Amino acid sequence: MERTERQRPNHPPNRSFAPSESSGSSSSTSRRNYSNRSRNSDYKYSKYNTNSNRSFEDGSSDWRSKRSSGGKMFVQKLETKDDSDCSHFDLPPVIVGTCPFMCPEAERAQRERLRDLAIFERLHGNPGKTSPGLAVKKFCRTMSAKSDQALDVRPLPVLENTLKYVLSFLDSKEHPFEVIHDFVFDRTRSIRQDLSIQNIVNEKAIYMYEEMVRFHIISHQKLLNGDSSSNASSMHHLNMQQLSKTLITLLNLYEVNRSNGAIFENEAEFHSFYVLLHLGSNSQTTGESLTLWFRTLRSPVIKSKEMCFARRILRYFRMCNYKGFLCTIGAEASSLQYCILEPYVNEVRALALSFINNGGYKLNPYPLMDLSMLLMMEESEVESFCQACGLATCGDELGNRSLPTKQTTFSSPKGFQRYNFLNKI
Repeated sequence: MERTERQRPNHPPNRSFAPSESSGSSSSTSRRNYSNRSRNSDYKYSKYNTNSNRSFEDGSSDWRSKRSSGGKMFVQKLETKDDSDCSHFDLPPVIVGTCPFMCPEAERAQRERLRDLAIFERLHGNPGKTSPGLAVKKFCRTMSAKSDQALDVRPLPVLENTLKYVLSFLDSKEHPFEVIHDFVFDRTRSIRQDLSIQNIVNEKAIYMYEEMVRFHIISHQKLLNGDSSSNASSMHHLNMQQLSKTLITLLNLYEVNRSNGAIFENEAEFHSFYVLLHLGSNSQTTGESLTLWFRTLRSPVIKSKEMCFARRILRYFRMCNYKGFLCTIGAEASSLQYCILEPYVNEVRALALSFINNGGYKLNPYPLMDLSMLLMMEESEVESFCQACGLATCGDELGNRSLPTKQTTFSSPKGFQRYNFLNKI
């Protein structure tokens, strides 16, 4: 005992020992704390949880996939930062919607009183009258599973029919696209909100999210082709935000519903959209982080033709290889991929024109016919594009038009102007 007492002071004074298995509640608390730290670390490095898209869904929650102790996959809905008393990994109470209409009766009556009806919801054009077949539930920022009731939430079959009804307005020619977009934009956010509140994450939810991503991509192109007013610019910005959030949720849903290792029919194409949305220098996702993202993808997705196309386009764009960029788009791009890429096409065309202007021979003008093939443009539009870049063209006695090089007036075109793309419809 004396020997032991003499050795005891040699231990470091602040040294602590791990509790034994028989230490009771102290050990249990320690294990719970370690589990919480591990789970938070897991979320921090989640595949699709980038800083620029931390909120995957509108309203009060984010989506992520998590594996339970039984090995079954489910979706974890994270609470808002305001709910500081709750763990970020506690499942919220799930509501099963019972509303049989596209818009709850209480909301429909209130909006009639307030004359808060979109032009598509008015009965016989009356701004204070609607019907169950016209009114569609609006997006509510403060709506959550804790505050709402089942009668205010639409079940999956009603949500499917509502989405089909809302998207049918995209074919309408009676109103400007900005008016149609404003209505569909809000009502699809409400549909996503009801899906989120009920934790609906099955394959039907995947189909609905795919349709909503398509809507935002088509809107991305059409809003660019509209007027250049501040309102249109704001609508385009908000549309891009919701496109990013909807797409990230969809990519997570693919992982949640994967059972046998196979990929879904449209999964590769929608992963390619994520890459193409990160081409521009204004994107918050840098090349390095996108490279890390590629490493998280499964082999069938990486090797798909859609992802091979997206990666080639990314490489050509960053290497300023305008010929490879334009030719690859003309040969392989799908209609939705081209909707995303169209704003970059004119940027690359202007870059090519700059190279030709600076690198050509002053005494040998560049024929517009050859320039048309290089820029993948109609010859009739090449001259107007040159003028938009501050370059003058000339013609010979036979009527052939050409571009004199070494002009010092070149400037990047202002705004967005749509030009037809050869080999693209």
